[in-house]
Amino acid sequence: MEIPKYMALANRIKSKIENGELKHGEKLSSENELGAVFGISRQTVRQAIGVLVREQYLESRQGSGTYVVYSAQEKREPSMTIGVVTTYVGAYIFPQIIRGIENVLTLGGYSMQLAFTHNKVQNERRALRSMLEKGVDGMIVEPTQSGLPNPNLEIYREIERRRIPVLLINSGCPGVGLPHVSMNDRAAGLLAAQHLIRAGHKRIAGIFKSDDRQGHLRYAGYLEALLNAGLTIHDENILWYSTQDIPDLPADAGRILRRLQNCTGLVCYNDEIALQIVDLLKKNGIFVPDDISLVSFDNSDLAALCEVPLTSVANPMAALGETAARGLLRLIRGETFQATVEFEPTVVERDSSGCWNRAEGGAQ
Repeated sequence: MEIPKYMALANRIKSKIENGELKHGEKLSSENELGAVFGISRQTVRQAIGVLVREQYLESRQGSGTYVVYSAQEKREPSMTIGVVTTYVGAYIFPQIIRGIENVLTLGGYSMQLAFTHNKVQNERRALRSMLEKGVDGMIVEPTQSGLPNPNLEIYREIERRRIPVLLINSGCPGVGLPHVSMNDRAAGLLAAQHLIRAGHKRIAGIFKSDDRQGHLRYAGYLEALLNAGLTIHDENILWYSTQDIPDLPADAGRILRRLQNCTGLVCYNDEIALQIVDLLKKNGIFVPDDISLVSFDNSDLAALCEVPLTSVANPMAALGETAARGLLRLIRGETFQATVEFEPTVVERDSSGCWNRAEGGAQ
């Protein structure tokens, strides 16, 4: 079967780029000029250019033209090293995720170059640049402040242009088309709120993290559960916080207590924050679950160790790390498959959600 004209042109241009006839940064001839040279229509040329833009060989710049963005370089020997960038390393859910990644990479004959960002964009910038300089074969990255516009998108795009496989964990990153492995956070938020609604709660507060995408998705699921149940959404019962606010939460009791006023249930962003909230409430004469029932997320070790063991939506930490590592190795081998995986959540029930039998008379 004859290949379409636009694909024939795309392959011809691609060949010139890969063999170095067209170099990185060089401007391509205009659509009219290419059409005249190859005896095809401008529309056919445009289709060919579109293919090469999608494959990141070319970049079209409005008002300027189309430029080569692929570097024709001699194929280097594999380093057998994978760069892993996470927000944190030694605490909370991260050791299990990293252990899962390391187990798979070690079995595959790869070593791991680890960096962490403390959820700061400048640290992410340095970590990604460092991985590029080290010549890693691929990267597993937890995006920093994934709920906010990312100033490091051009580095992610440079990584894509260099054909370095990347797989994100815990969250996707709006603005780049990279696959991710995470919990289904919207479904998790829905499940957490539904757990309290089934117990009879009618006014349910929420505490969510503003600078991570997981917080936005969990909030969306929480809203969906309330709306599906015909409950009123009270904006005054929603508290948003950022990474920078975490150390100040214990001193912010007044604002937190105001947000929880008249509520009998609470959906809390994660176990780490829920632990602080349980302690803060107790110091102010409010007890979980007697006065307010609580559901959090991650089912970390903290959930079981809390003074009031936490009902928590399970985050499959080790499986998440293993799945991400297996997916990245498949990308490195050049396989075509659906690399994005979102684990469906389940609730692990403990004491914090209680058995609340007064909710029928609760505030709405």
